[in-house]
Amino acid sequence: MEQSMRVKDYWFDLPKEQIAQDPLPDRSSSKLMVLDKDTGEVTHKIFTDIIDYLEPGDCLVLNNTKVIPARLYGKKEETGSGCEILLLKRMEDDRWECIVKPGKKLRTGARVDFGEGLLKGEIVDVLEDGNRIIKFYYEGIFEEILDKLGTMPLPPYITHELKDKNRYQTVYAKFDGSAAAPTAGLHMTKELLKKIEDKGIVIAEVTLHVGLGTFRPVKEENVLEHHMHTEHYEVTKEAADKINEAKRNGKRVICVGTTSCRTVESAATEDGVLLPKTGDTDIFIYPGYKFKILDALITNFHLPESTLIMLVSALAGRENVLNAYNEAVKNNYRFFSFGDAMFIH
Repeated sequence: MEQSMRVKDYWFDLPKEQIAQDPLPDRSSSKLMVLDKDTGEVTHKIFTDIIDYLEPGDCLVLNNTKVIPARLYGKKEETGSGCEILLLKRMEDDRWECIVKPGKKLRTGARVDFGEGLLKGEIVDVLEDGNRIIKFYYEGIFEEILDKLGTMPLPPYITHELKDKNRYQTVYAKFDGSAAAPTAGLHMTKELLKKIEDKGIVIAEVTLHVGLGTFRPVKEENVLEHHMHTEHYEVTKEAADKINEAKRNGKRVICVGTTSCRTVESAATEDGVLLPKTGDTDIFIYPGYKFKILDALITNFHLPESTLIMLVSALAGRENVLNAYNEAVKNNYRFFSFGDAMFIH
């Protein structure tokens, strides 16, 4: 399989109008492109057809993280000027790592008021990358206050307002912590998951709290010089047992989304055993990477020159992926978070 370490080799031309701005009314009615990773052959289907490609005993891995309404609008206490804060990562003692706008005005010691004093924040540290550590003060339960005051942090390429915030949440979301949805899972419905289980496919759930670094473009010219952000993950013993059993039985491990993929690959031993594990990962998967756990992947269509198109290229080969993406453009597929899906097997 050919490998390219130049970022520009992962470019493709995408008309703006093919960036999906709104979710479809029915989650599972999106298009599904099936890509054979060995031959590069492409088949056009509908997402509900995914069940035809899953075999009894296969293990389907879901990321059960839940997106929090992480975008807060506040006022600087001293001046009353407006600011925007995006919660990235929870730390101890009600401290969070955040992205702030405008950064120049929010120096260490600055205090911000949200929702007429329902929530207050103080900048306690400025990190090297410009992110801030903010300590929050409130009465009651933080999550409930966030539900009241926060909005869903949609990716920068979505300009439409989201009418129903549950549509940027998977139907199996359980654990609060993500600043972005694991979007391949947005195509799944409870009915489809039940049909998949009834067919004898095992479902394993892992957790990776998705950071906004997911959308960060690769600015370096050489792939190897890109530094990945870290994200918190957990693989329970139950999930590890299910996945290891599928491997032992010669069945496939199929990850729903690049976040599930990065989770299982982060917790794997060199010889392909999945460990129950909790930690932070900055794993960067690009061509040349040898997958230890994953056999097949359900994913959306990703940004040109992004780390995610590099990940799918590691699985299916850069040329196969770019050919498939060009085919998707030609056939009017919808791209990115609310877009159509691809199954690579």
